[in-house]
Amino acid sequence: MTTVHLGLQPVLRDPALRGRVLSASLFILAVWGMAHLTEFDLIGLIHAFSDPAPRAFILSFFPPAHSFEFLTLAVVETWRTIAIASCGMFIAGLVGVPIAILLTRVLSLSSIGRIDQGGSFVSTLLKRVLRSLMVFLRSVPELIWALLLVRVVGLGPTAGVLAIAITYSGMLGKVYAEIFESVDRAPVMSLLNQGASRLQAFAFGLLPQCSDELISYTVYRWECAVRSSVILGFVGAGGLGQQMDLSMKMFAGNEVCTLLLMFVLLVALADWTSKTLRRVWE
Repeated sequence: MTTVHLGLQPVLRDPALRGRVLSASLFILAVWGMAHLTEFDLIGLIHAFSDPAPRAFILSFFPPAHSFEFLTLAVVETWRTIAIASCGMFIAGLVGVPIAILLTRVLSLSSIGRIDQGGSFVSTLLKRVLRSLMVFLRSVPELIWALLLVRVVGLGPTAGVLAIAITYSGMLGKVYAEIFESVDRAPVMSLLNQGASRLQAFAFGLLPQCSDELISYTVYRWECAVRSSVILGFVGAGGLGQQMDLSMKMFAGNEVCTLLLMFVLLVALADWTSKTLRRVWE
């Protein structure tokens, strides 16, 4: 008996098709719901740009302001922005590094039996307090801190420096502690067991293992601080953002355009600096 092949191909069907369609549908519904909640109206946005006043403001961007006095002011404010970010990061490091060292379990004296049960309870309580403090510091955005500090210390860069220092100290302390915990514990434990202090164990047993990762994260966080310092200027914390806010209030589009270009150059400078520092330290 011969078998007749009709040349029919089997029907190919994705077994996960129903799940994919359901997931895509739920995603679209979620996005639509969030867009409705935020009152995002694309049609209204198009109509807004067709209004003469916004269109005139955008056209006033060209040509950018290029007078010597304004360019000098823009350069000064740009360097002030870098100074705000750098000083804020420095203060954050002064706070975050000691907290990270205190939170590192491998550097705890209780881990090698140097303190009694009462001391262990105090150490555990201290770590919980420090962890709660770091959660509080990094949970409040630097913009909120700047709004509060502007009313305490007044307008100017001081509020921006303190806002970045407060928020970033919590971030640095958390991430530094996680980096310290990820290294090989054997060199640190060996130094502690031989009578070295925690500071010595940190400097000679822990720090050499994670220096590259620490440098990489610190430089990245400094880049973020530079961007944040521009935003903080819009609430009166000084720097490039404050000058941009003043120009926008005066509807000086050409000045806004120049400041936006300076901001682009600032971000590019921060990116180039971070790459250069990583290359040097590697």
